[in-house]
Amino acid sequence: MKMFSKNIMFVLLILMIMAGAYSFLAGRMETKNEIPVSKLVSEINAGNIKSIDIKGEELDVVFSDGKKAQSKKEAEASLTDTLTNYGVSKEQLAKINVDIKSPSGASVWLGVILPLALPVLLILFFLWMASSQIKKSSLQSFTFGKTQARVIEPDDKKEKVTFKDVAGAHEAKEELQEIVEFLRNPKKFLDIGARIPKGVLLMGPPGSGKTLLARAVAGESNVPFYHVSGSEFVELFVGIGASRVRDLFKVAKAAAPAIIFVDEIDAVGRHRGSGMGGGHDEREQTLNQILVEMDGFEPHEKVIVIAATNRPDVLDPALLRPGRFDRRVFLDLPDVKGRKDILNIHAKNKPLAVDVVLDLIAERTPGFSGADLQNLMNEAAILAAREERKKVSQFDLIRSIEKVMLGPERKSHLLTVDEKKVASYHEAGHALVSSVLKHADPVHKVSVVSRGRAAGYTLKLPLEEKHLYSKAHFLDEISVSLGGYLAEKMIFDDITTGASEDLKHAIDIARSLVVKYGMSDKIGPVAWGSRNEPIFAGKEYAGEKNYSEEVAKEIDAEIIHIINNSKKSAEDVLLKHKDVLSEIANTLIEKETIEKDEFNAIISKRGIKVKKLEVI
Repeated sequence: MKMFSKNIMFVLLILMIMAGAYSFLAGRMETKNEIPVSKLVSEINAGNIKSIDIKGEELDVVFSDGKKAQSKKEAEASLTDTLTNYGVSKEQLAKINVDIKSPSGASVWLGVILPLALPVLLILFFLWMASSQIKKSSLQSFTFGKTQARVIEPDDKKEKVTFKDVAGAHEAKEELQEIVEFLRNPKKFLDIGARIPKGVLLMGPPGSGKTLLARAVAGESNVPFYHVSGSEFVELFVGIGASRVRDLFKVAKAAAPAIIFVDEIDAVGRHRGSGMGGGHDEREQTLNQILVEMDGFEPHEKVIVIAATNRPDVLDPALLRPGRFDRRVFLDLPDVKGRKDILNIHAKNKPLAVDVVLDLIAERTPGFSGADLQNLMNEAAILAAREERKKVSQFDLIRSIEKVMLGPERKSHLLTVDEKKVASYHEAGHALVSSVLKHADPVHKVSVVSRGRAAGYTLKLPLEEKHLYSKAHFLDEISVSLGGYLAEKMIFDDITTGASEDLKHAIDIARSLVVKYGMSDKIGPVAWGSRNEPIFAGKEYAGEKNYSEEVAKEIDAEIIHIINNSKKSAEDVLLKHKDVLSEIANTLIEKETIEKDEFNAIISKRGIKVKKLEVI
């Protein structure tokens, strides 16, 4: 469609140019005011004629006042004879400047040929355009089944990535180092009878650096890198995906040693027999072709297939058997050291102010992926540039954390006086409960400045990185979620819609305690609700309940029991420290934001112990 529009515009442009040229030439050749010979004679006798230019039979007459006209003489007679016959004396004729000019051959030809040639040229042009479109269509039909993979050559300095460019992921880089060694020196492995893995599956949450790590393997190995997305194999026409797979592997084998990287392989590698088309749809044919190509690899072909996914649970078991994706590498979210290393990499090209301490930023960003940290540094640079500063400050980075986590400030979303008071007590309730309960995370910031969908927020961060969470921690988190709701009810004897997301969060945690983690004393150490049904279109068609209706009632009752107990804990905190609640809320009403140090000062002077990391 775009190509057709471009052609139409091109045709219109050509027509406009041709029309303009014709108008110009027509203007040059337009007839002037024509007068008969008799009038020309009378004007000559009156002495009003200055000059006459003779062009064949045409006479260009110029009057004494500068006006111009045209006339014609007799075909076979000279101008002198014609005028003499009409009664012009030789004395009058001698006063006129007579000049004989030969007509321009080009003008004559253009005047005659151009009106005839324009339609012919237009027809020829359309015929040429039609033939070129046919040629393009035929070429596209021949290349439709060719691979769409993007290639990064080993000598491409701009696109080359090595392990130095990948911060964190130390275990993953160690696992992939063997792949690098094989591509560099396959003889070492083949001589001892070792078979290098044909495929490597990179698993991890979005933004954890799977694609970057795959490119780093190619960069370290100094081999071509063929990058293709799983969705690019799947087309409307049956057989196109399989054809592209064959062509991709053919090209990679010809360039061996090489790496084929299939991003988001779950788009084409899902369980077979679970899609809309049964066992005969385009996606399954493509998957079958991938399996065949990987089986066809010989040990000496030196082509490694690396795939990435954040949904390993939906992949077909045939992909994961030995001989295909032999090795599976998991990339987790970076720890505090990994986050610092990632921040240092993304800070290389950015001028930092002297007050920047990336260690503090790394500590304040638990749960951030590599992509989140890259976005954080970029947003900080944008903030500095927006405010006409040449360097990125610590304040820019702090603000960027909140922007990445919660969204930008909604400066247009101004709260009324009553809404601001309600929001202040709501956030104060969260902050107070989180500060008092032993297993809740400490508060770093409280604000009633709207960000994203929230009218305010309480920023809580753990004292240290955690990989295992206790039941006590979850129960305290439920109490913290209910703290805002209970503070509103206690102070205003009413509740607002602002607690809806908090209540949903509390219910989700309580349900996970019962059906997922086995932390319910009544239900016992069981995990309910496992899903073993075939996967339909990438997601479970219906959530399977592998328990009876009686058990479902017990689960619901236990969830309500947990919520009520956590509610009682939060109420006790708010009633006991009601004066602290009011002080936090009044400070928020006045300042809108309370940072960590000021918040700790408020609670410590009221006898609440500030949470600190205990060093043994």
